[in-house]
Amino acid sequence: MPELRASALVDAPVAVVAGALLDTSLIAGFGVKVPGPLLCLGDVLTGPFGVKLTVTRADLSGVSAAGDFLELHTDLVVTGAGTMVIDRVAWTTVGGVVGRFADVTVGRGMALRVLQKRSALLAERCRELSGARVVVGAAIVRGGRLLAQQRSYPESHAGQWELPGGRVEDGEKPEEALVRECVEELGVSVVVGEQVGPDVPLRKDVVLRIFAAELAELDGDEPEALEHNAVRWLTADELPATDWLPADRVLVPALQELLN
Repeated sequence: MPELRASALVDAPVAVVAGALLDTSLIAGFGVKVPGPLLCLGDVLTGPFGVKLTVTRADLSGVSAAGDFLELHTDLVVTGAGTMVIDRVAWTTVGGVVGRFADVTVGRGMALRVLQKRSALLAERCRELSGARVVVGAAIVRGGRLLAQQRSYPESHAGQWELPGGRVEDGEKPEEALVRECVEELGVSVVVGEQVGPDVPLRKDVVLRIFAAELAELDGDEPEALEHNAVRWLTADELPATDWLPADRVLVPALQELLN
């Protein structure tokens, strides 16, 4: 299977670059049909000539999609100067001299042009997301289970599940905003840990940033659905089948890793 590689250094943290890769606008311009604004594990992408690829990876390490005749991989490596983006494209060669000629004159040339254009789009999107406003979310874990809350509004998302959290106000640090939001939404205090997964693009200038969290030991209160329909503790196996909001669904692989 022939393979083409290309690499570029992006001046942005890996969480920002990984989040930018989830933005399907980076590939929609190449004639690829996507199921939504964000790439999720298991999504099916339809390219030119009806080529179908299934997303097999979408996390802090990069993204991958594979089909019967084509594989696309983008790996992310943290360096002292930024994030190295390594693209790999592999495809099945049509047999015979004609197939080998097409690999050299058409396949490799076309793939290289696409990678170069996508690389420029990725760098620009990372610049936008680096200065984006932040919405925070809490991955609250207790006894190997994750706390989720069910939306009651707006009507389009009522009944779906999300992680607790909200906007970071002016003058607040993300961790401070998360503590405040958990008190307002759940009536509990939390201890905030490290970031989980990538920065997920919500809009052009807004990202969702999730932090691991635990209930404060001295609090003793149980989380309540003060602003939502319900709260629920989920196991790692229950996460994929849960009806998440789109942005939270993107983070399911990272949340499963956190629980495991």
